[in-house]
Amino acid sequence: MTMAAIEYRTGDATAPSTTGPAIIAHICNDLGRWGKGFVVAVSARWRQPERSFRDWYKQRGANDFGLGAVQFVPVAPHLHVANMIGQHGIRASAGNPPIRYDAVGQCLSQLADFASSSGASVHMPRIGCGLAGGTWDRIEPLISGHLSSRGITVVVYDLE
Repeated sequence: MTMAAIEYRTGDATAPSTTGPAIIAHICNDLGRWGKGFVVAVSARWRQPERSFRDWYKQRGANDFGLGAVQFVPVAPHLHVANMIGQHGIRASAGNPPIRYDAVGQCLSQLADFASSSGASVHMPRIGCGLAGGTWDRIEPLISGHLSSRGITVVVYDLE
């Protein structure tokens, strides 16, 4: 299997320009909060990812909701949104940002399995680097190690 390079594009990660199955991936927090950052763009395009996330959180006593978990929400034929819980809380604590790199790695591993089984490409903003406070120099190797190394096409979008 050949390693796929991460492709960088300027544009909107909620509108992937691709043919075939695709997954839009983003980071969520473990408090069940939704309303700032990339999720605003997701909710402007589809209602279901937010509804599914909120239901997942409400029913967390009976499911896998928590750091490292992923929820795949179908939003169109051959298109899913991956709600990935890789952020603990919403604010820095004791100088540590909310991003949890281990949880992001767990999420990306599940994302890779889902993408491989469905033949999907993966599209995302610079996950974990906004409100979660992560750095791209730590996130990019996780993406390469979990997705690109398995030959999965990954496109990272920066807004204009």
